[in-house]
Amino acid sequence: MTEKKMTMMDYVLESAPAIAHNVDRSKELTAALVKDFTEKDYKTIWIIASGSSFNGSNCARAFMREYLNCEVKIVTPYTFTNYENNMGDDDFGFVISQSGYSTNSIEALEKLKAMGKKAIGLTGNLDSDFKDHADELVEYGVGIETVGYVTKGVTTLAEFLMLFSIEAALVKGIMDAEQADSLKAEIKKTADAHKIVTEETLKFYETNYKAMTSMTSAYVCGFGASYGTALEGALKIGETVQIPSVAYEMEEFLHGPNLQLTPNYTLFFVDGMDHCSKRVSEIYHAVRTITDEAYIITNDPTVDDDHAIRLPFDTNPLIAPLYSLPFFQIISYKVTEDTHKWEKHPLYNIFKEKVACKTENYVDTEC
Repeated sequence: MTEKKMTMMDYVLESAPAIAHNVDRSKELTAALVKDFTEKDYKTIWIIASGSSFNGSNCARAFMREYLNCEVKIVTPYTFTNYENNMGDDDFGFVISQSGYSTNSIEALEKLKAMGKKAIGLTGNLDSDFKDHADELVEYGVGIETVGYVTKGVTTLAEFLMLFSIEAALVKGIMDAEQADSLKAEIKKTADAHKIVTEETLKFYETNYKAMTSMTSAYVCGFGASYGTALEGALKIGETVQIPSVAYEMEEFLHGPNLQLTPNYTLFFVDGMDHCSKRVSEIYHAVRTITDEAYIITNDPTVDDDHAIRLPFDTNPLIAPLYSLPFFQIISYKVTEDTHKWEKHPLYNIFKEKVACKTENYVDTEC
């Protein structure tokens, strides 16, 4: 029997049970990183990551800052290795690569070693080339994901960083057991919310099929924790649908990027469901005066249902990315599948040969 080829959609559907499973093994899953972090009173966490790992880290950053009472700095591996690596004794860092084969992340591990720091690598593959360069490897609970356009990996990474924050705060005495259990229970509930958003996104796609399959350029905007969702949304649309797709912090969108808007633009806004929700809606409604192709993840009743994905969940806004991410993952997959855009321009293969970003042991899974 031929083994089924997995798709992005398959891994989106695997994300919800993975969320619940990882909460149940939170202490065990995060133990190694918690031990490293709680050995000293660190003031700043450096997360060194690129691509979807960078975006997943941004999805968790606001949560980490809130519950660990420390600064969280996210920097890309190449920038860390070559430009921005002034870590002090009070700084704790680790490198993330889901595949474990990214050359820039491997270089960042080696840079940490050269600086006299412990080279900790978070990965989805303990047997990858990361093992030859890290002092310690941590698998963050994604399991196997064989599609290069990662979905489950982003969600489980954001969740891992949140769970790590809870367990570390518990060890450090910043948080008591009651609060820790309450937060973990909220995170576990997002598994059900994820399923609902998945179902509603499929309905949304059918309702807006013509608009979604006709996108020529896209902006994705968010605030706070939702900015991480926006970053990943823009990346997913760009790498799959193959159109210009850019993420902006909501207010920064008004300081230049808005000047090029025409009725041909598609815009997505991610409401963080917090104290800035009113501003998100104001910007969304203003944009609708230029283009009808503006959509928003929100509960705001002033937005018509055809242009909204509702999030009727009573949860902490800082964990909302765990169930808002599937909207962009599903839209990206469905548009690319229905418009037959998986194949890249034939010159792209030459490009890849000239500037490889994975080691020679990596098996290409982008298509």
